[in-house]
Amino acid sequence: MTRKMKIKWSFLLLMLVVLTVLTACKEEASEKDPKKAPSETATNGVFDKASKDYLEKVDLDYSFNFAKSLEEFKTNKKLGYRTAGSEAEIKTGNKIYEEMKNIGLTEVTRDEFTLDTWEFENADLSFTDVNGKKYEAVLGGYQINFDSQGEKEYEVVYAGRGTKNDLAELDVKDKLVLIDINQRTEWWVTYPTYQAHLKGAAAVIAVQNGGYSEVSPDALNAQDICGPDDAPVFSMSQTDANVLKEAIKASKTGSYKVNFDAKSVVKFDGKSYNYYGKIIGKDPESYIILSAHYDSYFAGFQDDNAAIALMLGIAKGLVDSGYQPEKTIIFNALAAEEWGVSDTRYDWSTGAYNQIFRIHPEWVGKAVANINFELPAYEHTTSEEIRSIYELKPYLETFAKTVPAVEGVYKDGVSVVSPLRTWSDDFSYSIAGVPALRNDFQDSDFMRTHYHSQFDTEETYNEKAFLFHHNLYGMLAIYYDQTAVVPLDFTVRLNALKDSIKQEVFEQAGVKSDELVVKVDEAIGLANKVNEEVKSVNDSYRKALDEDDTEAAQKLYDESRALNTKLLDVYKVAQDQLLKLTWEDELIFPHQHAQNNIENLSLSIEALKNGEIGTALDEYLWKIDNNWYTYDWEREVYDYFTDYVLDQPADRLMWGAGRVVGHVDLFDPINSLIAKRDQPNANVAEEVKTLEQALESQKQLLDTLVKEEVTSIQTIGGMLNK
Repeated sequence: MTRKMKIKWSFLLLMLVVLTVLTACKEEASEKDPKKAPSETATNGVFDKASKDYLEKVDLDYSFNFAKSLEEFKTNKKLGYRTAGSEAEIKTGNKIYEEMKNIGLTEVTRDEFTLDTWEFENADLSFTDVNGKKYEAVLGGYQINFDSQGEKEYEVVYAGRGTKNDLAELDVKDKLVLIDINQRTEWWVTYPTYQAHLKGAAAVIAVQNGGYSEVSPDALNAQDICGPDDAPVFSMSQTDANVLKEAIKASKTGSYKVNFDAKSVVKFDGKSYNYYGKIIGKDPESYIILSAHYDSYFAGFQDDNAAIALMLGIAKGLVDSGYQPEKTIIFNALAAEEWGVSDTRYDWSTGAYNQIFRIHPEWVGKAVANINFELPAYEHTTSEEIRSIYELKPYLETFAKTVPAVEGVYKDGVSVVSPLRTWSDDFSYSIAGVPALRNDFQDSDFMRTHYHSQFDTEETYNEKAFLFHHNLYGMLAIYYDQTAVVPLDFTVRLNALKDSIKQEVFEQAGVKSDELVVKVDEAIGLANKVNEEVKSVNDSYRKALDEDDTEAAQKLYDESRALNTKLLDVYKVAQDQLLKLTWEDELIFPHQHAQNNIENLSLSIEALKNGEIGTALDEYLWKIDNNWYTYDWEREVYDYFTDYVLDQPADRLMWGAGRVVGHVDLFDPINSLIAKRDQPNANVAEEVKTLEQALESQKQLLDTLVKEEVTSIQTIGGMLNK
């Protein structure tokens, strides 16, 4: 070996050592600094290269700082709140509008829509405690009309849980009624509030007794009211309530005088705005929609400041990476998710509903996906749950394997769960006909502790979870973008429908499930054939993209437009005809409504015939439709909150319109049984007769619903066959 060769090899060896050290340092830095995107993503094909380029441009500092900046505008100076149609919401929307332009989105648009607006300015209560000292409490608010017109003296009475029995012996007229409530395990604040309203109360003060705001006894809570604007309610912390309860208890009258200064204003038919910007793709008429809402309770760092910041962070990362999408990617900031329509059960997701049903109904059929974000800067469970429509589950499970792990978060990886739930904006997009998904949050302890409280602040921030969401959903947008045909697998929904059939209930009702099962199986067979075709097209399309064969890719894309359109048409039919809601807003298939009622009516009748009144009441009757209202509220409350689901105009019910398929009114027999519960050898023949009549009506309803399902499945099968 010559001297020159020795020097050359020595130099090469030195460079190798240096590169090794630098690589090790880079990996160590990446582990220490979660803001640095993982660098070990493979670079095989367009998707991997685009993902790698995107991951390198993710800027977590940008996203975090923008999330914090959204706290600038407040409805309530002490507590925050950025509520439907309020000045704070509109100013925040304008801020997002300008930011969309700043990061390079195009065709940035402001969409106006009509809603009911809410401004919550203040709720301050003061009194003299048992030690003779002035005590001051700041209260949270709900979407109601109440204006004390400055500080005003009120009497406060404590009414336990605020039920009809708790209020029966109390004089609450023109008084503030203090109650304890657990909205997760008992009931929504709507019911005791309206019960007290009927008794003439000035307002209710609700104290969370578990279920929500468990993070601290100082925590306040806010939720949507799901009720009328003229039944006022406010939120008080356990700490403040305990001091007030002590004062009430020490008084000789059972009430206590306080000074209350509060202003909460609901106005009807106001205005708010949704905003969107685009990264325009080769196909400007095919959309992938990313969305999050920008209204909030309190500071709303997780819910939903961080989600808006995640959405814009993904947009910025894609723009900065130079990604040129095949489809047009829309980034949609939505107003009024928490609340936006007064006096309806379905008062949330107002901005999203308006966006897809009223402002841009033309997006349906063009939009192949909605990816919605909620509370994304927190590790809710040990696996990142993507909550999806049934039809996307297999596709997402395949995609999940491509996402690089982030050390120290989501040790159990990514899981996909179905179906969607109603608690977020993706549901409105989904029922409109846009296949939807979101990052899940509802099974988290966060819901019980920090959710909708003043403790939803940057103190909850998990940097690694936020990074993982940037990585996962940015990559998902790219992955979806490089799919020619919307990857909907209808076998998942059809199998779920078949699994939901309780054969013993059908037999008891004298309703045959044979034809339904046969039609479902036929449709599953047809769906499997379609799946093969879709996979073939998408595999070929991705291969053409990977090989940079733009001519072949475009040809495949153009030839698959009819298939893509038909799949979206089938999906819309499935949403319209096979998706219903319980009275608690859970998603069910149509037959499950009557099936549930038949099962519990039959069991309650059997229990009563065996002399077991308590069993009938405690285990079965309350599960039938909304008859659990009967146990704790007067007939007027029961009727009010039944009628506003069944007899309201569709424009007030929005996404819930027509989704509840029936109602069995058991108010009278349940109340009669409650009165007879402790009577020895009570005669319950009349109650049994009423329940048997209800049972027969539900058997007929089941038969009707099954026939409708058969027709629906035949329609879906016919569409798949074409």
